[in-house]
Amino acid sequence: MNVSVRVVLRLLLAVVIMTEFFSDNSQTVFAAGYDRPVGDPHQSRSVVLAKHGIVATSQPLAAQAGLDILRSGGNAADAAIAANAMIGLVEPMSCGIGGDLFVIYWDAKTQKLHGLNASGRSPYNLSREEFTRRKLNRIPTFGPLAWSVPGCVSGWQELRNRFGTMSFDELLAPSIATAEEGFPVTEIIAGSWRGAVKRLKEWPDSTATYLIDGERAPKFGEVFKNPNLAESYRKIAAGGASAFYSGAIAEEIVRFSDKTGGFLSMNDFLDHKSDWVEPVSTNYRGYDVWELPPNGQGIAALEMLNILEQHYVKELGFGSTELVHLLVEAKKLAFADRAKFYSDPDFNDLPVAELISKVYAQRQAKRIDPNHAATDVAAGDPQLNHGDTIYLTVIDEDRNCCSLIQSNYYGFGSQVVPGNVGFALQNRGALFALDEDHLNRFEPHKRPFHTIIPAMITKEGKPHFCFGVMGGDMQPQGHVQVAMNLIDFGMNVQAAGDAARVRHVGSAQPTGAKADGVGTVQVETGISDEVVAQLRDKGHKVVRAKGSFGGYQGILIDWENGVLHGATEARKDGAALGY
Repeated sequence: MNVSVRVVLRLLLAVVIMTEFFSDNSQTVFAAGYDRPVGDPHQSRSVVLAKHGIVATSQPLAAQAGLDILRSGGNAADAAIAANAMIGLVEPMSCGIGGDLFVIYWDAKTQKLHGLNASGRSPYNLSREEFTRRKLNRIPTFGPLAWSVPGCVSGWQELRNRFGTMSFDELLAPSIATAEEGFPVTEIIAGSWRGAVKRLKEWPDSTATYLIDGERAPKFGEVFKNPNLAESYRKIAAGGASAFYSGAIAEEIVRFSDKTGGFLSMNDFLDHKSDWVEPVSTNYRGYDVWELPPNGQGIAALEMLNILEQHYVKELGFGSTELVHLLVEAKKLAFADRAKFYSDPDFNDLPVAELISKVYAQRQAKRIDPNHAATDVAAGDPQLNHGDTIYLTVIDEDRNCCSLIQSNYYGFGSQVVPGNVGFALQNRGALFALDEDHLNRFEPHKRPFHTIIPAMITKEGKPHFCFGVMGGDMQPQGHVQVAMNLIDFGMNVQAAGDAARVRHVGSAQPTGAKADGVGTVQVETGISDEVVAQLRDKGHKVVRAKGSFGGYQGILIDWENGVLHGATEARKDGAALGY
């Protein structure tokens, strides 16, 4: 055989090998072309350690903005606002001042935990009859009918007023400067931006704000500017939340709404308020896991943990067939309750305490068949007494802890930039149901069901772990998996986020959408082919998927050594920075 033939055969063999390696079913996993000299070989990077403070976000410039605030004397609340403002600029499809915000905050001075619900309400002037008139059986995902009042800026105001130490002028200055001079677009964000081009082109102001030459998304490494957002931030820096809700920004949004068939009015903005709420918790193996009550979905994570606690998770083994099956079946039960009960507590008496009780979890756990996947899961009976997101976390030198999540819901939310404001309005209103008997039914001036949830873990009355996992229905599932990795499997904070995840899709929704039978279990490549086959034998529909497993940030406090342990999501562009 001559040399040229051998070369061709070797090239063909290489193509076959590489094709097999990159196929969806391949289990040969090389996370990168290197071998870590110590620790978990699958861990993407080392844990970030710092004594004074850490900021962890899904984009490095946002983490840097928050860290600069800490180093200049600000606290966790100040740094979180600055980081959130920056990430609203540099990751605009995921978040921004056109969206909502939730916070769990540990105040070191009073040694107390606080919850902030900064989600907005539906328009006064819109009713279910309007959807009926338009012959719609569900609220459109995109466009003005999906709008609710953005709560983000009022959340900043509440957080700053109660816990902050710095002015809006100081907190927003870095984002204003960056918006004017431009920033290089990072890799994952560039990919998400490309996916929104078609819908952004349907709206002239969206096109002008977010597309280069009105045609395309900015490329990876390309510098992008948003002078209109800089101007909106400048107004907030000078006038606080009133500049947004009673000033020029609200006026511009309402003008645009009137012109394009929307229903937002000045009364909607003037009557908006954010609420301080009591976080709720369950104890999982000696650790108190904290979430916020509805209208968010945080208590689904607590219900799942209560069910899982009845099993020896560590003995089942990470990524085992038994554990994945148990996790998925617990999720189905919790999400069936989510579809029925989660809604605005101002409009309904909700059985929150019952849903997260240990007694209820024991009853729920008995509904799980260890050998077969459930195909039709109804909500439980808690014995009622009455009828595309970002996550960031900051811990400062005094050990104030801020767990903050903020979102537009879909990538670029409704896809609509209303005039010259420089940001898109969220589409959270699409999460209302139109069934008049549903607790989450659309009503004027009502908060919709929400997917975004911050979390925190305390132990013996002190903050232990401040974390979250962004990503729609993945969020409670992600919280549970990270908590198990940390508590049951003893992983460090980076490994706990890097570890392969599973995601079940297909549960009934609070919009009234029906469950998709058994649903689909999406798994990452770290779940073995053997486990996939065994799950299928139990009746699960299993697929390998990419990009749908959420985005994690976390900071753990080592009280003994006085050190913070920070981690960020390898599936995103993020960074954890400390000093």
